[in-house]
Amino acid sequence: MKAAVIESVGRAVVIEVPDPTPGPREVVVEVAACGLCGTDLHILQGEFAPKLPIVPGHEFAGEIVAVGTQVTEVSVGDQVAVDPSLYCFECRQCRNGHNNLCERWAAIGVTTAGGAAQYALAPVANCVKLPEHVRTEDAALIEPLSCAVRGYDVLQSRLGAHVLIYGSGTMGLMMLELAKRTGAASVDIVDLNPARLETARTLGVSGSAANADELDRPQGWDLVIDATGNAAAIQDGLDRVAKAGTFLQFGVADYATRVSIDPYRIYNQEITITGSMAVLHSFERAAELFANGVLDPGIFISDRIELERYPEALEQFAAGVGRKIVVIP
Repeated sequence: MKAAVIESVGRAVVIEVPDPTPGPREVVVEVAACGLCGTDLHILQGEFAPKLPIVPGHEFAGEIVAVGTQVTEVSVGDQVAVDPSLYCFECRQCRNGHNNLCERWAAIGVTTAGGAAQYALAPVANCVKLPEHVRTEDAALIEPLSCAVRGYDVLQSRLGAHVLIYGSGTMGLMMLELAKRTGAASVDIVDLNPARLETARTLGVSGSAANADELDRPQGWDLVIDATGNAAAIQDGLDRVAKAGTFLQFGVADYATRVSIDPYRIYNQEITITGSMAVLHSFERAAELFANGVLDPGIFISDRIELERYPEALEQFAAGVGRKIVVIP
């Protein structure tokens, strides 16, 4: 089969690799679409993946074409979205219910071969069947949506909150859509990319600007979410949190990224700084939200690119052009 392979730091190619064969509790998925994510860029930069080469792609959906000998929950022909999370279920974090912080954390498309290929292997437990009305080639959006759902679990968002989001790429826009549905009084977005801000306006953002100074909320925002991983955005966002407010680090920053905090302000104004890591008990809920139309794939997916052009798709994503880019094997 054809697959994209990150061979070494900075080098991605599309080559022929062996077809996967399912183990007893595994399935083979013929990939309908696979989304690109900031994590893929980190892998390309030599971060996250314990070793290269690796077939990337942790956001994918498709049709089951083979099942293992002990699989009874799904059948050949079922359309599924795949949760990429691979937990050990044995370590202290897993036993305490914090599986996304597993001490042996692994993921399809990060530590094992992923969905940027014609076929992908997945444990049956990671497969969520899709209802008939959901287009499988759109369902690659479910995995990033599940991360956004996890983010709102961490935020414990309350009714009537004023929300500020840094970044109107895919994840920032997903946080916008969830904020609107969790009773936010207002949702503002900051982004340097005018085209992305225009998409936020299409989705009904309360206010949008290249700088938070242009938005009229001198007292700050109850919830501030960074969806960029950019040091300047994070630093600015920390200063925009209202008294008794919360800052969520949702975007994936480079390992070397550093910002400054004001400990006295955190104490004196009872500010909470927290983070949200990947998926936790949120994939099935995201699949249900997606099936119920929480996102418009026509708006969120800007580019559908053939698998053969995967290196080009990575370059486009790194340049910040478009919204969600998916590759079609």
